[in-house]
Amino acid sequence: METVLKLLKHLNEKGQLNERQINILGYKLLNNGRTDDAIDVFKLNVAAFPNSANTYDSLGEAYMKAGMKEPAIQNYKKSLELNPDNSNAVAMLKRLND
Repeated sequence: METVLKLLKHLNEKGQLNERQINILGYKLLNNGRTDDAIDVFKLNVAAFPNSANTYDSLGEAYMKAGMKEPAIQNYKKSLELNPDNSNAVAMLKRLND
């Protein structure tokens, strides 16, 4: 996985990747049970696109699937801060705080 992350970073630095492409890879990993790898990919996406509510929302989802409540909450809150209309973040925060 480390090689994949290095490749993603390299391609992103060259402007050959976008937020959506990185997110798709993260969700493929997440849906294949590779939660830790998905978290790493979503972290990269957050670092590359720190003003995108979607990147934080996706990272929050991966943390939630990993059973890591506090980082999930932090990322959903950041997503909501960037996009107050993010109804998914509102719903997930409610779910995590119940």
